[in-house]
Amino acid sequence: MTTSHAVATLNDTASASLPGKLLYWYDRHRRIMPWRALPGCKPDPYKVWISEIMLQQTTVVTVGLYFEKFLGRWPTVGLLADANLDEVLHAWQGLGYYARARNLHKCAVVISSSHNGQFPESETELLKLPGIGPYTAAAIVAIAFDRKATVVDGNVERVISRLYGVQEPLPGAKNRLRELATQLTPETRCGDYAQAVMDLGATICSYRNPTCNICPWVSFCEGHRSGLATVLQNKTPKTTRPVRYGVAFWIVARDGSIFLRRRPDKGLLGGMIEIPSTQWGPNVPSEAEVIAAAPVNAEWRPIEGSVYHTFTHFDLRLRVIVGHVAVKRDLGGIWCVPNLFGDLALPT
Repeated sequence: MTTSHAVATLNDTASASLPGKLLYWYDRHRRIMPWRALPGCKPDPYKVWISEIMLQQTTVVTVGLYFEKFLGRWPTVGLLADANLDEVLHAWQGLGYYARARNLHKCAVVISSSHNGQFPESETELLKLPGIGPYTAAAIVAIAFDRKATVVDGNVERVISRLYGVQEPLPGAKNRLRELATQLTPETRCGDYAQAVMDLGATICSYRNPTCNICPWVSFCEGHRSGLATVLQNKTPKTTRPVRYGVAFWIVARDGSIFLRRRPDKGLLGGMIEIPSTQWGPNVPSEAEVIAAAPVNAEWRPIEGSVYHTFTHFDLRLRVIVGHVAVKRDLGGIWCVPNLFGDLALPT
C-alpha cells in the first residue's frame, strides 16, 4: 500500500473515531502539570499563555519550576504589565531565548492597557499581540477557551507524520502535516484534544523509542503498519554549527566591582546585562581589534583557558582578559560587585 492510499483510507474510515479514542486515553493518562486545569475546571488564559511561551524551545521539566516561581511573583497579567522589564528578564534567567521574556512583558502591557486585562478569544486578534505566533495563538484558543483550533508543535508533527506515513522531512512537510492535523481536530473538547495529541507525542510516540503497543491509535497508524515508525521522525539532518570567537573584558575597579553593560534591546540576548566583549566573529580577533574594542585603556592580562557556550545556531568561544582601573568612570554601563550579580539580568 502506498503512502497516498494509506492517507485516503485513514481519512475515509477512521478519522471520525480517532479523536474519541485519543480522548478516552487522555482521560486516563493525562500528564499533571502546574499550568493545566484539573478535569472539570476552567483553564486560566493567563496561565496557558505563560506556559506556552515558556515551553517554546524548553523542556517541560525545566519549565515547571520557572512557571511556579513566575506565577508566584506575577499572578495576574496586570501585575506582570506593571513589572520592571529588568525584573522579568532576571526571572527568565536560565530559560534562554530572552526575546520571549521581552515580548511577554510587551504583550502583558498591551493586554492590560488595550484589552482591559482580558485575552482575546480569536486567533486573529491574538496574532496581533507581541510574541504570539500561529502555534501559540491556536494553543490559547483551544486550551484556554475550548474553541476549535489546530495546535501543531513538534510532538504533533511527529504523531501525524507517523499516523499518515508522511515521509517528507521538515520543514517541507509542515503545510501537509498541518492540513492532516486540521482534518482530525474535533469540534468539541478542543483543549483536551490539543493537549492529548501533545501528550501522545511526548510520552508514547516519542522521538527515539515509540511504544506503539500501548498507543490508542496504533491500529490506524501507517508508520507502525509499514514498520517505519522510528524512521518517520520529521527531522532533516542537522548541519554543523559554525563557531564564533571573541574576547571578553573583565574590568575591575579598586573596590572589587566589575564593569557590566546592557546589550541592545533587539537581537541575540537583547536587553540582557553582559560582560563587555569584542564582536563575535568567524575568526579569533587580532590584537588590534581587541584594543580597539576595549572599553578602557588598561594593562590587560589573559586568563588561562576559554569560555565555551552553545547557542541554537552557533558555538561561541571566548577568551577572557582582565584589566584594573583606578577610577570607576561612566562607561555607559554599571559597576557591580560579583556577589550581587545574581540581582541582575545576566544570561547563562
